[in-house]
Amino acid sequence: MKETKPFMAVTHLPTAFVFAAVFFLIVGSQASAVSKADKPLQFTYSGPKGPNQWASLSPSFFLCATGKSQSPIDIITGGAVPSKTLKPLVREYNAVNVTLVNNKYTVAIEYPEHTGEIIVDDKHYSLKQMHWHSPSEHRINGKRFAAELHMVHISEDGNVSVVATLFKYGKPDPLLGKINDKMNDLVYEAKNREASPITIQGFHPVELRETSRKYYRYIGSGSVPPCSENLMYLVLGKARSISKEQVEALKAPLDVRCKFNARPCQPINGRQVEVYDG
Repeated sequence: MKETKPFMAVTHLPTAFVFAAVFFLIVGSQASAVSKADKPLQFTYSGPKGPNQWASLSPSFFLCATGKSQSPIDIITGGAVPSKTLKPLVREYNAVNVTLVNNKYTVAIEYPEHTGEIIVDDKHYSLKQMHWHSPSEHRINGKRFAAELHMVHISEDGNVSVVATLFKYGKPDPLLGKINDKMNDLVYEAKNREASPITIQGFHPVELRETSRKYYRYIGSGSVPPCSENLMYLVLGKARSISKEQVEALKAPLDVRCKFNARPCQPINGRQVEVYDG
């Protein structure tokens, strides 16, 4: 067994960093939703604005090329270090009114204040946003999955923690099943070049509590520009199921250059990946 080294968690990040780190994850999606539907995307997943060109699209995107702690990564389970300090991941979410948006590079759900939280290392992180990628961004032992859900949380002192859930093809995901009609509305708006936010009443992601206790933890980055670093990733060890129809529904409203909205895996550069399997 490998010796466990102290995990370098992010602490006390300045407000400016937090804004940069989650601009596209949170604020960016809302801004896109309320602006004109034909507003040009700052980046895409194919063509001249694809991942290999992100750093050249804006001076603020430089970390997409030069960063040493980028996401996503390929998690090699044999290299993950069993942790003696990690605890079960505590997730407590509430039923609240949320906003479903299509920002053209991903479908996202935006949360108001006081919607629930996760607790990591005795620190509380509030849920702010969730969005989907298809196929998955993270891989496990080289295997790519059908889709991936990112739940973005922020602590009071400005740290960012992302809970990543992988999906394999199979039975429909009940969480997505609850918003099927709203997803159809997004597709309709996209076809009619509209981009109005859609309210979902009493949305509760209770189904996500059924996921296994095992998870991997590492320090990474935003997986979209500006690729800001020092985000904590918690990648759940058990994949949930999703139907092919649901994956197609997630892709349907997106820009044609973003239908495959998964950034390639990035070098791990000696970073430690911890695993909890209680």
